[in-house]
Amino acid sequence: MGRGKLRIYLGAAPGVGKTYAMLSEGHRRVERGTDCVVAFVEHHGRPRTEVMLHGLEQIPRRTLAYRDTTFTEMDVDAVLARKPAVALVDELPHTNVPGSRNSKRWQDVEELLAAGIDVVSTVNIQHLESLGDVVESITGVRQKETVPDEVVRRADQIELVDMSPQALRRRMAHGNIYKPDKVDAALSNYFRPGNLTALRELALLWTADRVDEYLQEYRTEHRVSKIWGSRERIVVGLTGGPEGRTLIRRAVRLAEKGAGGEVLAVYIARSDGLTAASPKELAVQRTLVEDLGGTFHHVIGDDVSSGLLEFARGVNATQIVLGVSRRRSWQYVFGPGVSATVARESGTDLDVHIVTHDEAAKGRGLPVARGARLGRSRTLWGWFTGIVGPALLTLLLGVAPDVGLANDVLLFLALTVAAALFGGLKPALASAAVGSVLLNYYFTPPIHELTISDPKNMVALVIFVGVAISVASVVDLAARRTHQAARLRAEAETLSFLAGSVLRGETSLESLLERVRETFVMDSVALLERRAESDRWSCVAGVGTRRADRPEDADVDMPVGDHLALALTGRVLPAEDRRVLGAFAAQAAVVLDRQRLVGQAEEARKLAEGNKIRTSLLAAVSHDLRTPLAGIKASVSSLRADDVDWSEEDRAELLAGIEDGADRLDHLVGNLLDVSRLETGTVTPVIRETDVDEVVPMALVGVVEGSVELDIPETLPMVAVDRGLLERAVANIVENAVTYSPEGEPVLVAASAIADRVELRVVDRGPGVPDEAKDRIFGAFQRYGDAPRGAGVGLGLAVARGFVEAMGGTVSAEDTPGGGLTMVLSLRTAEGMPPSRAELPAATTT
Repeated sequence: MGRGKLRIYLGAAPGVGKTYAMLSEGHRRVERGTDCVVAFVEHHGRPRTEVMLHGLEQIPRRTLAYRDTTFTEMDVDAVLARKPAVALVDELPHTNVPGSRNSKRWQDVEELLAAGIDVVSTVNIQHLESLGDVVESITGVRQKETVPDEVVRRADQIELVDMSPQALRRRMAHGNIYKPDKVDAALSNYFRPGNLTALRELALLWTADRVDEYLQEYRTEHRVSKIWGSRERIVVGLTGGPEGRTLIRRAVRLAEKGAGGEVLAVYIARSDGLTAASPKELAVQRTLVEDLGGTFHHVIGDDVSSGLLEFARGVNATQIVLGVSRRRSWQYVFGPGVSATVARESGTDLDVHIVTHDEAAKGRGLPVARGARLGRSRTLWGWFTGIVGPALLTLLLGVAPDVGLANDVLLFLALTVAAALFGGLKPALASAAVGSVLLNYYFTPPIHELTISDPKNMVALVIFVGVAISVASVVDLAARRTHQAARLRAEAETLSFLAGSVLRGETSLESLLERVRETFVMDSVALLERRAESDRWSCVAGVGTRRADRPEDADVDMPVGDHLALALTGRVLPAEDRRVLGAFAAQAAVVLDRQRLVGQAEEARKLAEGNKIRTSLLAAVSHDLRTPLAGIKASVSSLRADDVDWSEEDRAELLAGIEDGADRLDHLVGNLLDVSRLETGTVTPVIRETDVDEVVPMALVGVVEGSVELDIPETLPMVAVDRGLLERAVANIVENAVTYSPEGEPVLVAASAIADRVELRVVDRGPGVPDEAKDRIFGAFQRYGDAPRGAGVGLGLAVARGFVEAMGGTVSAEDTPGGGLTMVLSLRTAEGMPPSRAELPAATTT
């Protein structure tokens, strides 16, 4: 008996139609004569889903009692006894009631699959275990019921049930997912357009990755080496030369021409380590390709052309982008080059683009030095060659035929040169000394004596020692010059970085100090400042741990003028490093000055904006202040007129007009004062723990009775706000909503808790606001549409946003489903009062 097959319908959110699609598949299989049953399906009161159950055999559920409540679960034993060909099992991540056969429903499904029963099931993307943190960061809801990714990945078929966020919200508004009393809460919390869009992207990306896995498994199982152009994958071959940036940009443009194009930059390093690549240039190119959405790969291979083609075929690439060779014409006598070889051997399934660039035919330049000093292994080999080599050569010459003293000297000289090449000066000097003694004792007459009878032999030995010392000195000098060159190059790169940061105007002092810490391998770096010699040092900025509070406490200190010092802790720097450290210190002082100048410029900008606001204020209120004043003056003048005998009703009407005009003036002047306080930064909130249901009713005192409906639960967590500022902000927003809401349509003010925030939503059914104007309406002196002049100067929403942001909250505008505008105030919950997590309706958590 073989294992059953698992088919999963994957959705981005509840309500996209996973269960409906699963039941439709069940009907199709029944029509084809397949023995298909419903093992467990929950329709959640959705009529269309419930209708789909008709005509399908349903296995009776098992009833369980838990905490004085009765629950029903899938009866695994009944399904196994029935043994259908296909079982429909809804909600794979569901947690079974305690006392069930298994703790999770996916474990029940594993039993059915092991019994040879095919299973069709459903999963939402937010229930995958690996995506729990991501989903919580998007929605503010931690999923309690999850399924291991491996269970879903093992499915034989995965079908994505997709739906746009707008369509899903319309389905929700029509009551096709939840009951009407839960629609508004769902639309304003979990089912926001942003949440749904992010979840949809997660589902699409996860499914696309699974499709790639299926394709790779199929190619491996069937040993398919030919490239299948399922989507454009473009491999860029990099050499570490300056032309790499041109190639990367060209590859990205090629990838953008097709949907889902992917760019993979690869650098093939020779296994022997002999390469002319610039590590700095490779780092720049790696950053560039990653910034453009591609990936960087470092591969080691004996042959660059073969390694590049193997990599391209391994990732199922469709195109390779290479640059025209930098070789000069005469260098082609050594071979055709990488570009020509790859183009010749790529075959018909892999396109090769040879891109021209400014570095073509200019030569490769000098190779980069392999190292600063001779390595440990080379030094050991040098000492071995210098000490043991002469002894072995003496033994060999002792058993071989006599070749003459001149040849003996040349052989020992060769060993000395080899010792110099391997280990430098000291092993070569040791080889020369040991070799001269052995030559004198074993090969120079009189034999076996440390004396020389022939002056010619004396000259030969002296020349031997001189040549050996000269060669060793040259090799050692070359090693030291290499070390100096590498050090100078590193200093030049560091100074070039500093100069570039000046030209680019970079102002991050912390990033510069972090660069100092990394460059000199320190534990911490701090920039200290004091205004006078008698003042204490203060830390302006610092990175790392165990920072020094005074230059005297640091392992290394670098003064910058009379009032600044760079303090480093971790180790003592050699003298040659202080030159570069001084450049860093000077740059830190420049960055600090620039930051302070930027701050001063920002203050000047705010002053200029304040002057601009005052000018706009005078222009905007010239009419709005005079209108109520004119009405008040006219009413007062009428009451004081001696030639008119006003009735009590007329007097009451004129007095009511005076009172209304005074109220409008008071409201207008209050908003003007609030805007002035916000612009000058003098709003200082007094943050206290506050109940939203106590503040909102106070904000509605001046609103026409019956024009606002409240839906604020008493169980909401307390918020950290200034009661007065919140009351003014809510009053302004509600007044604006009532003004634009049609007659007979009350404004809804509702509140709910989401993660560590409390959201207050003011919903109207007015004309709404286009997306491009949603942020503009919060500006000062802004009226939208054909608002009458008497409606105010357009400060209410600006004041509301300013007050809420001063308390650490946010205000935003959203479309109301069905028409209108919804203002969303997001407020922080009070510290020490953990918020109640926003839970999904029951249909989404099962």
